[in-house]
Amino acid sequence: MASQSFVRPIFENPFLNIEELEGDTIVRKPEPLTQANSDPNGTSLVVSKDVDLDINKKTWLRIYVPKRIITNHNDDEKLPVIFYYHGGGFVFFHANSFAWDLFCQGLAGNLGAMVISLEFRLAPENRLPAAYDDAMDGLYWIKSTQDEWVRKYSDLSNVYLFGSSCGGNIAYHAGLRVAAGAYKELEPVKIKGLILHQPYFSGKNRTESEEKLKDDQLLPLHAIDKMFDLSLPKGTLDHDHEYSNPFLNGGSKHLDDLIAQGWKILVTGVSGDPLVDNARNFANFMEEKGIKTFKLFGDGYHAIEGFEPSKAAALIGATKDFICATTN
Repeated sequence: MASQSFVRPIFENPFLNIEELEGDTIVRKPEPLTQANSDPNGTSLVVSKDVDLDINKKTWLRIYVPKRIITNHNDDEKLPVIFYYHGGGFVFFHANSFAWDLFCQGLAGNLGAMVISLEFRLAPENRLPAAYDDAMDGLYWIKSTQDEWVRKYSDLSNVYLFGSSCGGNIAYHAGLRVAAGAYKELEPVKIKGLILHQPYFSGKNRTESEEKLKDDQLLPLHAIDKMFDLSLPKGTLDHDHEYSNPFLNGGSKHLDDLIAQGWKILVTGVSGDPLVDNARNFANFMEEKGIKTFKLFGDGYHAIEGFEPSKAAALIGATKDFICATTN
């Protein structure tokens, strides 16, 4: 099959030349950030607000809801909850980055859902499992918070963990932790499924797509490797680590716990993404383990919905179908 070319967005790509500094940090250039929009009288169909999660860790949450649920004063309607984890290789971007904020608005508006986007700690300043710990902090927060929006409008029995790229990795590992026993402590929060969008998985052995697309304009192989070098625990010898390679030693020791929860999983990928074979292999791996797995694979490049918002329609549609399938 002839290789396809895709129009790349014009933006300053931080992945191509990652500059390390002394003190276990990197150069992060300024990027467009957005303010929350909590004005119900504005033109946006979605409103949002920021709340602190852990001030010591400098973690916080941006909550999105369809504006109509506030303006209609309908306290009886309860929204499914999507906990969202943004992309950026564990080392770049934020919950209020322009692209991720716009995507979360689209999720909340098109799905009629409450979306809670996590500002997690970045590597290398805070290496894994810090982001997984932050994800768990977020889940414990929605269990106990007295936040007005969560108390009034959320259906805590209908929660999904959704992540893009490294966020898909976070969603998976947070899910494993919940399945391993935290689900008991999180009641009444009940997770229904995981949505792993172009998940950031890799290992020591290269896949065909990694080799074929090693010089990808957006996410070349050297950047994939570098960001795992910066995010995996210090002293890690290679990328065959449980945090980066979900197939290692036949999968996590908590996979049986995840299976026992009866959750479903949606896995997505695109042909122009070096990580696509790992996504396909992961989806097949989940099926082999007996987990009901939904798949969405098509054309495009890594994180296309973040840079070309019009391309997010298929992903949002698949997510809507997935939520319907898990609630029926």
